[in-house]
Amino acid sequence: MAVKDRVAIVTGAARGIGAATAELLCAKGAKVALVDVDTNLIDALANQLVEQGYGAVAFTCDLSILSQIDQLVEDVVNRFGKVDLLVNNAGICPRIPIEDMTEEWFDRIVNINMRSVFFLTRAVARDMATRKWGRIVNISSTGGRIGGVHNSTVYSATKGAVLSMTKSMAREYAGSGILINSIAPGAVETRMFDIDPDAKAQYIETVPLKRMAQPLELAQSIVHLCSEETTWVTGATLDVNGGVVMV
Repeated sequence: MAVKDRVAIVTGAARGIGAATAELLCAKGAKVALVDVDTNLIDALANQLVEQGYGAVAFTCDLSILSQIDQLVEDVVNRFGKVDLLVNNAGICPRIPIEDMTEEWFDRIVNINMRSVFFLTRAVARDMATRKWGRIVNISSTGGRIGGVHNSTVYSATKGAVLSMTKSMAREYAGSGILINSIAPGAVETRMFDIDPDAKAQYIETVPLKRMAQPLELAQSIVHLCSEETTWVTGATLDVNGGVVMV
């Protein structure tokens, strides 16, 4: 997983898969811009990584606001000189039944989970294209493959859109040397899958490996797709789900 001296942006980096990915990228020698809307959490993680001798800087950003996305990329380039890697991990999954979904919540889920992927990828790709090299990994979900479970219809719709967007953008940016892929996690031990214990147990029974994943297990797949060893894969989705979905 060769990412030494690469500059990465990881969104939703304050906890869960994002934090594990940022930590692994740092451990492999990358310089990482940790992005989250929670200033306290992201500052704490960045300070922890800096104390370990890693090149990590925290950036607070609300990815539902386009002007903040553009400013984020400008700030990261000013700080590190370039962007080589982007992990579009930020996402929300409020467990809202269809009948209770409001327009406000619908728009917020779409803006963070799908809209931000489009606009942040576009902004970062402009910088990557100047060097004819880049790696972008979008985080989808098994929900994007099979539809929503546990009151996550709109979330799953956005994750299905991420799968399609990954393919379209991979085609468009291939000529610029930018490889764009996604991963589709199953259930991971994070705050997002903090659901009713009985529902969680029922879901785990559907997983051939009979357990949930740890964030690091997803991070390892993400960092591999970010690495220099990934040279002939673009527009693909890697299913990292313990076998619950086999495509």
